Amino acid sequence: MSERKNSEAADKAEQSLETREFSVGEILKQRGVSRRDFLKFCSAMTAAMSLPASFAPSVAQALDEVKRPTLVWLNFQDCTGDTEALLRAANPTVGEIILDILSVDYHETIMAAAGHQADEALETTITKYKGKYLCVVEGSISMKDDGVYGCTSGKTHLEIARRVCGSALATIAIGTCAAYGGIAAAIPNPTGAVGVRDAVPGATVINLPGCPCNADNLTATIVHYLVFGKIPAMDSKGRPLFAYGKRIHDNCERRPHFDAGQYVEHWGDDAHRKGFCLYKMGCKGPATFHNCPTQRYNEKTSWPVASGHGCAGCSEPQFWDTMSPLYRRLPNVPGFGIEATADKIGLGLVAGVGAAFAVHGALNALRKDKEPEETKEG
Repeated sequence: MSERKNSEAADKAEQSLETREFSVGEILKQRGVSRRDFLKFCSAMTAAMSLPASFAPSVAQALDEVKRPTLVWLNFQDCTGDTEALLRAANPTVGEIILDILSVDYHETIMAAAGHQADEALETTITKYKGKYLCVVEGSISMKDDGVYGCTSGKTHLEIARRVCGSALATIAIGTCAAYGGIAAAIPNPTGAVGVRDAVPGATVINLPGCPCNADNLTATIVHYLVFGKIPAMDSKGRPLFAYGKRIHDNCERRPHFDAGQYVEHWGDDAHRKGFCLYKMGCKGPATFHNCPTQRYNEKTSWPVASGHGCAGCSEPQFWDTMSPLYRRLPNVPGFGIEATADKIGLGLVAGVGAAFAVHGALNALRKDKEPEETKEG
C-alpha cells in the first residue's frame, strides 16, 4: 500500500514538472477552459489591476506565452482566513488558481502530503527553484525570544521565513498579519509579532493587507508579474497602488450621503435603513486605503460598508490599536479635515447651493438686460 502511494506521488510530481514547462494558455486549453472564459478572466484581471479595458488583449497574449510560476505558501501566526478566502475565490476559482495559473508546490492547509513528505516538498522546491519561485506568507512572525512562540516541524517561523523568503523571487505577505503583524501584534504583543518585511530585511515583499485579503488582489498581483515581468508599483507601505492607491471613502457608495450631511446616528435607525453615511458610527473609510468598494467580496456582490457595517481600517498598519474604538469616529484623520466638518457639512452645502442658485439667477438677469433690442424683439 505504501509503495503504491509513493508511486502515485512520484507520478504526480513528474506530471507537475511536465506541465510546468507549458504556458498558462496551453495548460488552460488542456484543462478544457474555453477561449471565451479565458478572455473573461483576462478582462477581470485587467480591471482588478486598474488598467484600461484596452489592455485585456495584451494580458491575454502574455498569459498565452508565459510559463506558470512555482509558488510556496507558508502559514505562521494566523487564523487561515486568507486561505479560506482563496478557497472561496470566484474569479478565478481556487481550482483554476492551483491547477492552471500557479504550480502550488507547498501549502500546509490544502496539500495532501504531511510530516516528512511535506518537509521534503518544501526543501526540494526552494533548492531547485532558488530565486525563481514566488512565496506567499499568511500570518505574522514571532520575533521575541528568537521566535520560539511560533514553530513548524521543529523550526521557528522566523528561521523558516528567512530561509524561504530570502531565496524567493518575491514574497507576497497576504493579509494584515503577514503585512504588519495584525491582531497578534496588538498591544502588548506578547510574541513580538511582526510582518514579513520586518522579519526578513532585504527580501522583496509585496504587502496585500486586509482581514482577509481579497483573493482577486492576490491573483491580479501574480498576473501583473506574469504579464509585465515585474512587481506592481507600490506605495510607501509596500502595497500595490492598483489595489491600495485610493481611499475607501472616495469610492464608497455612501459618499453622496456624507457630502449631503446625512449620517447614521444609531444602529437600526431610519438613516441606517436608507443607507446613509456610517462615519459617525465609527467607519474608518476616510483613513483607509483599499479597493473594497470597487472589487468587493463574495463574487463581487458586497463588502462590509454596503452590508451596513463601517470600515474597520484593517488594511492599515497597527489598525487594531490606531483605529479603535471600533464604533467611534476618529478625532483627527491625517490630510482629511473631517471631524470639524462632519456635523456642519450638510448645512454648509445647502447654503452653498442656495448661494449658487442666487448667483446664477443674478447672472441671467444681467444677461437679459444686456441683450440687444433686436434680439429681445425677435
